[in-house]
Amino acid sequence: MKLKIIVILILTISQLKSFGQFGYGFTASNDLYHRYVNPKVDGDNTSRSSGSALLNLGVGPKIWIGGPKISFSAEAQAVFGFLGVSANESKGLGTVAFPIMGKLNFKGLSTFDREGKMGFSIGSGVQYNKTEFYGVTDEFKSKGLKRDYFLTYVVQAGYGFGLSGFTAHGIVRYGFNPDSKANTLNIGLQYDFNRPMLKKITNPESEL
Repeated sequence: MKLKIIVILILTISQLKSFGQFGYGFTASNDLYHRYVNPKVDGDNTSRSSGSALLNLGVGPKIWIGGPKISFSAEAQAVFGFLGVSANESKGLGTVAFPIMGKLNFKGLSTFDREGKMGFSIGSGVQYNKTEFYGVTDEFKSKGLKRDYFLTYVVQAGYGFGLSGFTAHGIVRYGFNPDSKANTLNIGLQYDFNRPMLKKITNPESEL
């Protein structure tokens, strides 16, 4: 099994080097739904979860290396859920998450293909999360409620359309932490903007 993984990594890196294009820009996201479950704490009987289906926006920097068929990207985002709330107990409002990931992007989602195509991506990384970001109620303040940032290990899959530096795709990102029993789920839309490739859409010299 380990040998297979090593062979796949070698082939992937060789494929990326053979193209060697580099891009930079940013990524943005809109979670249609997300849910964060805080670490389990002995003696704390309050609801650990908080979710949101409205006003969830994310943005952050992103870089790519590769070619039209496949690319590797690294990204970081700040994702805010302005109306995030616990459905079981109204303790406070707001969620925030900081996913940091590396991804393999195929076909249309590579961002280096000049033709519009469908494509997919897979990736993994870490995510720092916090619930009850603001507006903690007096009732739970009196109980000593304190929400700190907690870590989850995330995996993400995406599928959608890409054209010369721009992509729009649906994503599902799941996070877990076996030590703290925390978990996260983000479902939504993500948009990528590879600036050097975007310039080629309107630059006549790129056709020469």
